[in-house]
Amino acid sequence: MLTSKELHERRARRNRYQITQKAHGRLRLSVHRSGKNISVQLIDDTEGKTLVAASTLEEELRKKLKTGADKTAARAVGALVAERALKAGFKEVVFDRGGYLYHGRVKELAEAAREAGLSF
Repeated sequence: MLTSKELHERRARRNRYQITQKAHGRLRLSVHRSGKNISVQLIDDTEGKTLVAASTLEEELRKKLKTGADKTAARAVGALVAERALKAGFKEVVFDRGGYLYHGRVKELAEAAREAGLSF
């Protein structure tokens, strides 16, 4: 019997495989969600480097938000990463939800990033 962590890693690996098949050179917008915070990175898989990142752990967001573990926090992080990505010159990305369901905080983050100008 697999543990929940192993099942999560399996889902993430399966999702990432599909993304690499369909990415066609686009950057990957990767989400990490914990019980207290949410973070997102824009990753260039060809070089293995993080180009843009945002998290509820950042000082500017911690001051504005009540908690880092709700939909409003996810929405703020999504908008912030989209703003930074557009400033850096990246518009087309592919969304990597990891092993998480596209629901709740992950969905809010993705919708906020789309509304702020990212295309995926």
